Amino acid sequence: MTRVLAIMMGAAFILLLATLTLVVMPYLQMSAEAVPPGLKPYTQQELMGRQTYIANGCMYCHSQQPRDPSFASGDRDRGWGRPSVPGDYANDWPHLMGTMRTGPDLFNIGARQPSEDWHLIHLYNPQAVMKGSIMPPYRFLFRHVEKAGPNDKVVNMPPPYGPGSGQLIVTEEGMALVAYLLSLDHTYPAPTLPQAKIDEE
Repeated sequence: MTRVLAIMMGAAFILLLATLTLVVMPYLQMSAEAVPPGLKPYTQQELMGRQTYIANGCMYCHSQQPRDPSFASGDRDRGWGRPSVPGDYANDWPHLMGTMRTGPDLFNIGARQPSEDWHLIHLYNPQAVMKGSIMPPYRFLFRHVEKAGPNDKVVNMPPPYGPGSGQLIVTEEGMALVAYLLSLDHTYPAPTLPQAKIDEE
């Protein structure tokens, strides 16, 4: 019985130590992290688009975390912007930092591609704007109609990538996803970014 009690106490100690190390200490460290003044909260449309981003698993192919040049200078060289800091994710829950880069990092896609039309064309047929792209088309975010209504957003696809006749319009869900992608613009200054890293930019 004494041996069982010792094992249970040892297991409880290990669990407590792991909780302190992996949960409590990072929470205390991050709770003091300053939120960049330029970070704006998401609008309702952007939050809806964020849910579409999550539902379609975009984070499985795209990250949202450019790395520090001391760790990987390639991210800066690719034009993905400054390294991310913890405060950049203050409005994100769940966090969508991602781990895979089958596609480019999207942390600053709203700054790199500020055109709504570019994103719409890209979502309907990625190869229309990125030759050789392996991204699947998201055509369910669009409707093919004979004539668009006054409140419809018409997407002008370059030939031969669009429908042969009629008009292509984007759904509300598609417009929300584009709004979310355009909101990914973290070009504001990050006060907590080490000064040496800013100088390297």
